[in-house]
Amino acid sequence: MPVLRSNNWMPSVFNDFFDPDFLPKTSCTAPAINVKESDKAYTVELAAPGMKKEDFNVHINDEGNLVVKMENKQEKKEEDKNTRYLRREFSYSKFEQTLILPDDVKREDISARVDNGVLTVDLPKIVEEKVKVSRQIDIA
Repeated sequence: MPVLRSNNWMPSVFNDFFDPDFLPKTSCTAPAINVKESDKAYTVELAAPGMKKEDFNVHINDEGNLVVKMENKQEKKEEDKNTRYLRREFSYSKFEQTLILPDDVKREDISARVDNGVLTVDLPKIVEEKVKVSRQIDIA
């Protein structure tokens, strides 16, 4: 006959304290990034719902890499007039991503825009015009 043993040497107070539901959860997720390539350009798309263009900073650093920063701070206040209770909710999100640019990107023509919660960075390629060399060759 099997014997069922219980390991109850630790009081349930400690079990409740170490329970993950007791501790506040923080959500830490990075926005999704898509990178597309065409014949004329690369396109970087970063999903950031609810963000405005003022929340972004896009620049090229000293090493020639593309740096995308996103920072959003929100403070929400609600006041209940009956109990004089003040409740504040703070929201803060910050993200920074450095992308190494390919050698064929024309850095001075990079542009960015925000539309419907998506930051789009256009990275045009350097177009090398092929010069056709046609000439008359003299026969010696």
